Amino acid sequence: MFDLRQNLPAIIATSFFWIALFVAYALLNLRHPQAQPIEIIPPVTPAVEATCPEPATPIAKATPAPLRVYVSGAVHDPGVYRLPPDSLVVDAIERAGGETDDADLVAINLAHPLNDGEQIYVPTQDEGAVPPPPIARTGTTDAGGEKKDNAPVGPVDLNTASQEELESLPGIGPAMAQRIIEGRPYSTVDDLLNVKGIGEAKLEKLRPYVTVQ
Repeated sequence: MFDLRQNLPAIIATSFFWIALFVAYALLNLRHPQAQPIEIIPPVTPAVEATCPEPATPIAKATPAPLRVYVSGAVHDPGVYRLPPDSLVVDAIERAGGETDDADLVAINLAHPLNDGEQIYVPTQDEGAVPPPPIARTGTTDAGGEKKDNAPVGPVDLNTASQEELESLPGIGPAMAQRIIEGRPYSTVDDLLNVKGIGEAKLEKLRPYVTVQ
């Protein structure tokens, strides 16, 4: 039979051993706490960065360069001028001081758009191009369809023609028509040489379309 009294010292010693072992283990855990888990954050990949594009830089529009044209001939101030883009021949003539009294603007296209480095030559009435001959009118009709009898027929009489009839002649503008009227009366067609701005070449252009009666 187990004798408790005889084995009591051994039991007590064993108990103290396990108690001491437990206390030592507890003290060891207190001095060395359990390590906390480390959170790993993945780096931003290039694909993610590409979803955030940088703001676009605005592109400045280039300002068109001015046009440089040479204006010569029957103008008051011939020379090279700078004009804005989309300028016309008429703009170049105005920058050159305008046309002279003997300029023949019918011979050039005033609505022609200019190009950089272009030359604009304004001819005089003596050297201007010959416009197409006027169409002989035998009569016109009014709004009611009735024929008018006051339309000119054949060559224009220099002594009786109206301002409008004179302006229908090749190369004759309002100012020249007025000077022709002021120079009346005329004995022959050659008397037109006495009108300012009409020379030999101009007279030959007008001769088929005028008469003196």
